[in-house]
Amino acid sequence: MATSVYFNNFQSSQEQLLIENLIIESIKIYGHDVYYMPRILDNKDPIYGEATSSSYENAFFVDMYIKNVQGFKGQGDFMSKFGLQIRDEITFTIARRTFSEEVGMYDDLVRPREGDLIYLPLNKKIFVVKFVEHEAIFYQMGALQTYDLECELFEYSGETFNTGIPEIDSLMDGYNPNMTSEEMMMEDGLVFIDEDGFPIINEAYALDPNTSDNTDFELEANTVIDWTELDPFSEGRY
Repeated sequence: MATSVYFNNFQSSQEQLLIENLIIESIKIYGHDVYYMPRILDNKDPIYGEATSSSYENAFFVDMYIKNVQGFKGQGDFMSKFGLQIRDEITFTIARRTFSEEVGMYDDLVRPREGDLIYLPLNKKIFVVKFVEHEAIFYQMGALQTYDLECELFEYSGETFNTGIPEIDSLMDGYNPNMTSEEMMMEDGLVFIDEDGFPIINEAYALDPNTSDNTDFELEANTVIDWTELDPFSEGRY
């Protein structure tokens, strides 16, 4: 037997607009202000569709709701053979209309994309979008009102940030291995080079020590685990 013809649950545009307005208002009340940064593929290979590097030149200020009410998901913080790793995951919800008006209108994006970044001022961390779920709320009144952005903590790998927002652009300065900004230059803009053709770098250039070695972690670990005979886990326990 067919559904009742006296109730139109999926073709009422006014009801759909009402639900959308309520969702947007709820996100503005309970959500957080974040920066959405679309990814730009540099030197993209036309055959394989891959890029050797990425850059982020725009940061759009939008409101999103954090679905994880009890903390970050994922594996959290743990020690591995590569040192300390932080695998925090988070899910953001953004209204479709908000994304279209605040981001898509200025960057020609139809929807959020995997690989784009979200900067959360709450903890001053950057998260990368791993998956976009467009059916999180399943067709209320016959329409889709939100996107769910499943993200994980961003792992820096040489990307360029030039968004014009110092709080974001300076976040990766200590991790950037690119030395072009530290090259010694002449008055006419030419770079000093050595006899082998390599540019001469200022002495002040230095990577963040936490990215170049694990000395600090090793020293800290030695105070916790001691494999000498005095250690209770060895054969010479007393």
